[in-house]
Amino acid sequence: MIVCVAVVGHQNNPLYIQSFTDADDALKLHHIVHCSLDVVDERVNNPKKSGPTLNETFLGLLYPTENYKVYGYLTNTKVKFILVTTDLDVRDADVRNFFRRFHAAYVDAVSNPFHVPGKKITSRTFADRVSTIVQSFGLSSAV
Repeated sequence: MIVCVAVVGHQNNPLYIQSFTDADDALKLHHIVHCSLDVVDERVNNPKKSGPTLNETFLGLLYPTENYKVYGYLTNTKVKFILVTTDLDVRDADVRNFFRRFHAAYVDAVSNPFHVPGKKITSRTFADRVSTIVQSFGLSSAV
């Protein structure tokens, strides 16, 4: 189950963060997202030490914690997408499909002429689309 998704700008400023839990875990999840930025920077700045090549946008599993697994994705414009899940046996194909759909929703949101680049994403349509993508996570890879 996905518990949090985040969009972080190229200057590590949060553009969008949404938690999908009933509990008051928002601060803890925000902290996990913030900590994952260090791992993203390490992978981007030291590509020889870790797996993905520079042209690969999917960063894979950033780090596991006791209760969560954190995945990352980096766009060409250095915007980072972070996914926090409680599932311990997530397939990479499902995560890649999630990030592909999430990236498409992000592109549609920032292509809005009323959106100011670098500012928080406040679009209700984007939030609804993200909720739909999160709910369909892992159900099928051909959505």
